Amino acid sequence: MRQAPTVEQLRRAPKVLLHDHLDGGLRPSTVIELAAETGYEGLPTTDEADLARWFTAGAARQDLVLYLETFAHTVGVMQTKDALIRVAQECAEDLAADGVVYAEVRFAPEQHLRHGLTLDEVVEAVLEGFRQGTAGTPLTLGTIVTAMRHAAHSTEIAELALRHRDEGVVGFDIAGSEAGNPPTRHLDAFQLVAAENFHITIHAGEAFGLPSIWEAVQLCGAERLGHGVRIVDDIEIDDDGRAVLGRLASFVRDRRVPLEMCPTSNVNTGVCSSIAEHPIGLLARLRFRVTVNTDNRLMSGVSMTSELAALVDAFGYGWDDIEWFTVNAMKSSFWPFDQRLSIINQQIKPAYAQLRASGI
Repeated sequence: MRQAPTVEQLRRAPKVLLHDHLDGGLRPSTVIELAAETGYEGLPTTDEADLARWFTAGAARQDLVLYLETFAHTVGVMQTKDALIRVAQECAEDLAADGVVYAEVRFAPEQHLRHGLTLDEVVEAVLEGFRQGTAGTPLTLGTIVTAMRHAAHSTEIAELALRHRDEGVVGFDIAGSEAGNPPTRHLDAFQLVAAENFHITIHAGEAFGLPSIWEAVQLCGAERLGHGVRIVDDIEIDDDGRAVLGRLASFVRDRRVPLEMCPTSNVNTGVCSSIAEHPIGLLARLRFRVTVNTDNRLMSGVSMTSELAALVDAFGYGWDDIEWFTVNAMKSSFWPFDQRLSIINQQIKPAYAQLRASGI
């Protein structure tokens, strides 16, 4: 009988991450140092261990709006060119150290203008940090530019993403509280992106239900769903234990719309009470295009390794399942197709074949 993958083995395995927020993954020590350098005075504590605990405790309040409040401090220290370069560089370094071979990291440029930077300067600083952080590592990193769904700048942000598409920006997104902010409010931005043959992912179906998912997919052109966990609202389990899919769930599965699932984050925001109760188990069993992601590594106190380890513990997954999640994510990335295939065939598959051959 094969043993379940251990945490250390999972750390060494190649991983792919599609849903990770730059301002949700800072090192606590960096938050403290940048606050001192930039004159930010709002931190609840300047003790590194206490601050780390404060972020995870503050985020785990079973409410998306409360979860988002913790970002005031990380965004607060990311207002200068040097700060953005440093945060982006450390993000790439941390992902590479965790065995991630491909990642797409997203951020909202409009939130980093308080000290006089322009939108283009913000994006250029982040891209420079990613270049520095990936140098000499096996990590390939794409950037997703995000607009805030409660604001009115999405078309401007879409144009910004398009200006930098040849420098490392791979897609466009909207994020923020879903309730009262449907994706169709930003239809002009999505149509602009689509008209330019660029990529779209949309936060939908996290804290709000099927209408948000339907609008994202059918009206706004989402190629992937950020979270998408509420698609389970369109799935019923009959008396014989069989899953009966509604029309939207069937469409999402039939079209292979990728779900950027973030289990620990969803527990934090009250979507479910534990990893074992997370819909990822059902959705993976029904063979939706499920991917596993971190969302916010600082706030949720997670890494790709810990997310996969939690799924192994909750659902008994083995190497076949972990590879399936990983290949799903790489196939669903916004990176050019030939380079996706190269990462799958040269980095991912050989490594998992070796893991199996070792008898682990």
